[in-house]
Amino acid sequence: MLIVDAHEDLAWNMLTFDRDYTLAAAEPRQRERGLIAPAHNGDTLLGWPDYVRGGVAIVFATLFAAPARRQLGEWDTQCYTTTEQANQIYRKQLDAYYRLVDNHPDKFRLILQRTDLEDMLSNWDNPEVEEKPVGLVILMENAEGVRTPGELAEWWELGVRIIGPAWAGTRFCGGTLEPGPLTSEGYALLDGMADLGFMLDLSHMDEKAVLQALDHYPGAIIASHSNAKNLLEDAGSNRFLSDEVIYRLIERNGIIGIVPFNRFLDSSWESTDGRQAITIEHVVSQIDHICQLAGSAQHVGIGSDFDGGFGLQSVPAGIDTIADLQKLAPLLAEKGYTKSDVSAILGENWLSLLRRILPEEV
Repeated sequence: MLIVDAHEDLAWNMLTFDRDYTLAAAEPRQRERGLIAPAHNGDTLLGWPDYVRGGVAIVFATLFAAPARRQLGEWDTQCYTTTEQANQIYRKQLDAYYRLVDNHPDKFRLILQRTDLEDMLSNWDNPEVEEKPVGLVILMENAEGVRTPGELAEWWELGVRIIGPAWAGTRFCGGTLEPGPLTSEGYALLDGMADLGFMLDLSHMDEKAVLQALDHYPGAIIASHSNAKNLLEDAGSNRFLSDEVIYRLIERNGIIGIVPFNRFLDSSWESTDGRQAITIEHVVSQIDHICQLAGSAQHVGIGSDFDGGFGLQSVPAGIDTIADLQKLAPLLAEKGYTKSDVSAILGENWLSLLRRILPEEV
């Protein structure tokens, strides 16, 4: 079964730590011993051979920068103090993706339109085709790189297909640990996105802003990497989705990507607890919660956020690389999910959504 992963900060890692995602994860782990990358971001979970081994055909690859007030140290180079700086960082990250696909077309390709998607999937579906390039759908996480709504058309032309207005709080709305509603600039951003057909990503938006966006935005809506608050006792963060938001997303035919990060599976988990304290069954529980609320398996997927501030040391026991997400399949089957349900959860839900929102041609 093919996997679609709805959230990976690849460009941020390539520019911050010079990580090479054409290699199997084991190689950067060896190279980075004693360097800053594992100390601040953990050992990588990603690499093209691991994608192929795990059947990970499509990744939502992010453009991401943090505001300078949330900078973690001098090593944390992808930070901004002005909208202009955010814009420049995102353009450099987008350039990094273009270099990646230009230099390694056998391993990575951009997904800009429906034909790109279908061509990519035909390679994965044909056992006689040895080339298995991973498709990259560009997601802008934290829209501060958009200087004005009039600039959205340019970002669309450059290949961005999904936008999340927040990470921390932005001029558009409240975000993680910085609550607040949509602002007038936020509504203007959503209106401009809707005109062009962008997918809206609610992840990291404060709940008040999320509920306003669900009422206002007419286009496709997702939460690319967000877990259910109901299963996280005393989480103490607005980062997670209440059941009210989940129900509203389901009503809007949205999809929620579950994050296999230990602290997002058990809010009491600490690194000193070790990996064995959390298992892949915790990921299944998050998936099952969404399915029970929805009454089907049509509104949940994977949004791993792998290498997004955490690595191997902070994921459930049994996961060594992204290829091990295939271990979800038998666990879901044991819980009573059918083969078509499991296929939907691992990737088909995201693929159906992409077929709806991607333009026929550009």
